[in-house]
Amino acid sequence: MSGVTLDKLIDKMKLRNMTPAIDVSGIELKVYDVNRPALQLSGFFDYFDMHRMQIIGHVEHTFIEQRLENHGLEEIKTIMAHGVPCIVYCRGIEISDEIIAAGNEMGVPVLSTTETTSSFMAEAIRWLRVELAPRISIHGVLVDIYGEGVLIMGESGIGKSEVALELIHRGHRLVSDDVVEIIKVSDETLIGTAPDITRHFIELRGIGIVDAKALFGVEGVKNTQSIDLVIKLEEWNKDSDYDRMGLEEQYTDFLGNKVVCHSIPIRPGRNVAIICESAAVNFRQKKMGYDAAKEMYNRVMNNMLQSRDGE
Repeated sequence: MSGVTLDKLIDKMKLRNMTPAIDVSGIELKVYDVNRPALQLSGFFDYFDMHRMQIIGHVEHTFIEQRLENHGLEEIKTIMAHGVPCIVYCRGIEISDEIIAAGNEMGVPVLSTTETTSSFMAEAIRWLRVELAPRISIHGVLVDIYGEGVLIMGESGIGKSEVALELIHRGHRLVSDDVVEIIKVSDETLIGTAPDITRHFIELRGIGIVDAKALFGVEGVKNTQSIDLVIKLEEWNKDSDYDRMGLEEQYTDFLGNKVVCHSIPIRPGRNVAIICESAAVNFRQKKMGYDAAKEMYNRVMNNMLQSRDGE
């Protein structure tokens, strides 16, 4: 399993490396959880997860300083000997020369931040969770429509990029064209983004590559977006039975997460951009508690009951 290199964490979190002689580019964080080694400093190492980043706050620092006054450094060395990726001191705590020397000796980077312990832990976990989350790449177009992330899928050449271009013209924002990287940040949330090499570019057959950011400005593009709705474009088939009411939701699966999915048949005269726009608004209405299909169904049933009572 690939991880996040420590130098990337240092750069992102603006940490100060107190042991610059150690090569941090070769050290990886492979779990997003962190640990405050209170029990380990007292000698309890059962169930100790050595792969976690170790966080030192005011309480741990005070305990270590008391031990150092009695010429005791074994507890912190024992933690380092387990091969932890790094030790981070929070609150701008002044780190003793003995701890820094122990880090250099054991090959464990000692880092420092001015952030409070709770704030640093929360932000580090959030960032690492995204960086280490399962991810896949799929063929499609991701657009932000009224705040809803709409993933447009379909066979190559069916018109996904042209739909995206029309949506940008209508004031919506492009996240990715052709290739969408999907990141599972939780059991409820999928985040979509574009590969660095194709970010903000759209491929239009017959024209070539266009830069959406250069053409429409920064208001026409976006770097990341949650994936809330999937629209699958397919060639019109008169023999297929398409959903005309929408009473039952259809889903598609990405990395174990289910996302609402609509299959839209393509034929001359259909404005697919407006259909995608309407689908996004309808989806948003459902999240807010209003379902047009159910409302119509209830009206039909009430009308039937009234007609029956009038006989």
